[in-house]
Amino acid sequence: MEYGLIFIVLACAVGLWMTWGIGANDLANIMSTAMASKSITVKQALIIAIVFEIAGAFLGGAGVTETIRSGIIDIELLKDSPQLLVYGMLSVLFAGAVWITLASYLGMPVSITNAIIGALVGVGAIMLGFNAIHWRTVGYIAISWVSSPTIACVTAFLLFISIKRSILGTDNPFRAAKKYVPIYLLLVGIVLSFMTTIKAMDHFHIHRDWLINIIAVIGTSIIVVLLGLYSMKRVRLKIKLTRHSQFLHIENMFSVLMAFTGCAMVFAHGSNDVAIAVGPVSGVVSLVSEAGGPMQDGAILNSMLILGCFGVILGLFMYGRKVIATVGTAITTLTPSRAFAATLAAASTVVVSTSTGIPVSATQTLVGAVFGVGLARGIDALNLNVIRNIFMSWIITIPAAALFATLFFIVLRQIYG
Repeated sequence: MEYGLIFIVLACAVGLWMTWGIGANDLANIMSTAMASKSITVKQALIIAIVFEIAGAFLGGAGVTETIRSGIIDIELLKDSPQLLVYGMLSVLFAGAVWITLASYLGMPVSITNAIIGALVGVGAIMLGFNAIHWRTVGYIAISWVSSPTIACVTAFLLFISIKRSILGTDNPFRAAKKYVPIYLLLVGIVLSFMTTIKAMDHFHIHRDWLINIIAVIGTSIIVVLLGLYSMKRVRLKIKLTRHSQFLHIENMFSVLMAFTGCAMVFAHGSNDVAIAVGPVSGVVSLVSEAGGPMQDGAILNSMLILGCFGVILGLFMYGRKVIATVGTAITTLTPSRAFAATLAAASTVVVSTSTGIPVSATQTLVGAVFGVGLARGIDALNLNVIRNIFMSWIITIPAAALFATLFFIVLRQIYG
């Protein structure tokens, strides 16, 4: 293909730029609950981000990547015009990179899912017309944009209410915490094991039946519980505390829970948002490479996933502080127990959605969960102005990305013919 090397370099460069923006915005949003509640240190956040972002992208992102690469636009209509499809994918990357960088600068936790889908629809419509868009798939994704934050909101609301009634609102909170925290730790273990163990077996094509699945989940959950209880050992030894001191130590216990839950949420983010970002990049690279037909070379996808993970982690620690402040402190004040309820609710919602191959927004899901926790404390605990601005940014993202992608497509077509 003419200009093939230029297209590959351009796709990788813009893809790295966009994943940097995802780290500064989306991953910052994901880590905001843990870091803003001071459940984990910056060093721990770095370790969690590197290990679980990469694991999520490689073990759980294949289905989502395939949806982004070929599930939105009918690419069969372009099989005789691959260069036109390359222009389209590059336009999507440029649109996503520009929009998420702008949003990160403004501190708005926007959704890369919304941006990429909006850009794909805009480019697909200008290239082939509206009939070339897989509207049913787009409809399923659009429904998930509403349902996933709603489900996460309700789940977080109920989870934090249960924490208040079983632990925080009792006569002896610390004694209640020693009784019920292991149960919450088991819930974390189940969610984390479903996300990692089952996804890993699927990724390596390990054939199994329901009994093996149950054994794997139970075994992984027990390991998480034992590790968590060991980490809480110095906290659990404290006795004869004043009520105020009890709450401080309870929050320390939930900090341990939050660390494990943060691992689950970052894994979920890697399996969803990194997969979304590398879809257009791997599409461009595979189209102009000599490795085979478009979208079929697994080595290309793995290379792009590595590039995407590097960009995301870099963006988080270079420029993620604004979004962390918005989601972690501006919506409602978060303590480790509140952050735990929000993050566990969001992680469980995202993993169920990505297992179906439907791209959901981890950003929207976590914001919905934080809203649910704030609602459990009372409507006065919520900053409704911030929530309004976040919702508006979500709505604006789709047409803005479509417009940017259309303009970039026109420019590329004028430059390269």
